[in-house]
Amino acid sequence: MNIGFGGYGLYLLFSLPALLLGFWAQIKVKGAIQKFSKIRTITGYSGSDIARRMLDSYGLRDVKIEETRGFLSDHYDPRSKTLRLSPENFRGNSVAAAGIAAHEAGHALQHQEEYFPLKIRTAMVPSVQIGSWLGPIIFIGGMLLNWVDLAWVGVFLFGATAVFALVTLPVEFNASERAKAWLSTSGMIYQDENKGVKSVLDAAALTYVAGAIQAISTLLYYVFLLSGSRRR
Repeated sequence: MNIGFGGYGLYLLFSLPALLLGFWAQIKVKGAIQKFSKIRTITGYSGSDIARRMLDSYGLRDVKIEETRGFLSDHYDPRSKTLRLSPENFRGNSVAAAGIAAHEAGHALQHQEEYFPLKIRTAMVPSVQIGSWLGPIIFIGGMLLNWVDLAWVGVFLFGATAVFALVTLPVEFNASERAKAWLSTSGMIYQDENKGVKSVLDAAALTYVAGAIQAISTLLYYVFLLSGSRRR
């Protein structure tokens, strides 16, 4: 069961469209953030101000907001009920900061309402952390040892990564829609600034779509190789 040069060419055939989409998505999101990080909101509220107001408006006063290190390291931690914002979004009063902060607050609302896709994604985190790196190793080991059953174990482990990427899509889309809806009616930003928020969040959503397609493409490549080896 030899992967060989043809196998690498086949891998590119499966993965290249997803890789190109991912590259384009990264360009889009970086461009949108760079553009709208330079545009200050007229109201002057920082990202942490906006997140706090949004959380409080839904009765989530027990959710903490903290500043964290790293570029675009913004996230909501359901275990500690903490919303963490990168410095530029915690302190900044840009259109981009407003959108990203409200998006992360949207995840806290999902947690409060026990939004089903979020519950699934949270439950899958441990298995994905293992399967994302161990699955390919076991798959390649099975291929090199000509041990088909072992290779299939690797496929199933990596399959959790693909499922996780798919479940992530409604979670992220829903958080963005909550952010857009609240910002458009809260008075925290002006109506004209909503276009910038939409540009930032839509560009970020595209990166999740690209990630899901890439995970599925890799999974299909593994399955194709194993199915082909059995026919031989």
